[in-house]
Amino acid sequence: MIGWLDCQAGVSGDMLLGALVDVGVPLSVLSDGVAALGLGLSLVASTVTRAGLGACKVDVQVDGRGGVSDVRQGDNSAPSQEPVRTWAVVRDLLRDAPPAAHDAFRRLAEAEAAVHRVPVEDVHFHEVGALDALADIVGVCTGFAHLAAHHGLTELHCSTVALGSGTTRGAHGPLPVPAPAVLALLAGRPVLAGPSPHESTTPTGAALLAALATSWGPLPAMTVTAVGMGAGGREVEEVANVVRLVLGEALPGKGSAVVLDANVDDLDPRLWPHVLATLLEAGASDAWLTPILMKKGRPAYTLSVLCSPAAEEGLRTVVFRETSTIGMRSARVDKHALTRTDTDVVVGGQRIRVKTAFLDGTVVNRNPEWEDVLAAATVLGRPAKDVLADAVARLER
Repeated sequence: MIGWLDCQAGVSGDMLLGALVDVGVPLSVLSDGVAALGLGLSLVASTVTRAGLGACKVDVQVDGRGGVSDVRQGDNSAPSQEPVRTWAVVRDLLRDAPPAAHDAFRRLAEAEAAVHRVPVEDVHFHEVGALDALADIVGVCTGFAHLAAHHGLTELHCSTVALGSGTTRGAHGPLPVPAPAVLALLAGRPVLAGPSPHESTTPTGAALLAALATSWGPLPAMTVTAVGMGAGGREVEEVANVVRLVLGEALPGKGSAVVLDANVDDLDPRLWPHVLATLLEAGASDAWLTPILMKKGRPAYTLSVLCSPAAEEGLRTVVFRETSTIGMRSARVDKHALTRTDTDVVVGGQRIRVKTAFLDGTVVNRNPEWEDVLAAATVLGRPAKDVLADAVARLER
């Protein structure tokens, strides 16, 4: 599954929460992630309309006493009265949160440090450090982790992002829109002012996009399976104030992928099967070794890992942890994939999965899953080559 965020009206944390709930992520999943912060926070969802479009609005409550005051998308009210928090304090609060939540707040800290020209550890979070911003980031990252774990979400694309224009209020007084931190967070990504002369994208929303999006551009080729609409906090005249989350299956054909390469000459060779298995379990599409000869005639291997852009960071971590390499290369590549279906055949009462590949609707490959063949051979007490031959023979009938 792949996803696409339509941010033509901008983006904020609560808009993303609403889109996740509206697309089918249980509110309880998001609420449990937020409750784990131990700050007495909970989430409440309601149905609203924006420019006549139905959407989901998610609000943060503290101990059931109503919403927390925070500088929300399009809200020029006074800043939160919540205690000022340093990056070290926030980092400790996020100790049990999804890794993407750490990434998003780290990006916030670095952006604020650059804007105020202070060390990262000296950054004091005001708007972005208020309780509902913590809830937004943890809730959104929990929601996308749920989509990845339970629905196979592998890529999250994002449209050009509307940032807004004009001015807003910050902890230290008026700020220009786009806010300096928003520009820092979305540097290198496609943005525009957009149709609304208000703050359209908040630092929290920008940090979440920077941490979660794997590519940027128009709606990718997909078969749409679900659409979620997340509402912003106010009606605006110029555009429907919503973020749309579109989920679907990528159409077969050319897609983007990443290849990670590392040259390794000092790893005990007995470890390589474990390394390859760990990479595949962690989400690699494929992983392999190529024998090479390095400087001074040293024999070595190039470890190569093929993965989706969304899996790149996690797999890079696996390579550094499981091997002795201290550096690696990465390259974007085009990937062409055939449409595939899974069926099964029965050999001696044992089911063996079969992967079938199609080219323009015509079957071009059928292969029994080798692990199933081995399992069946063990149960039946037969040579694996005989079980494989029987499975292939049943495919040809």
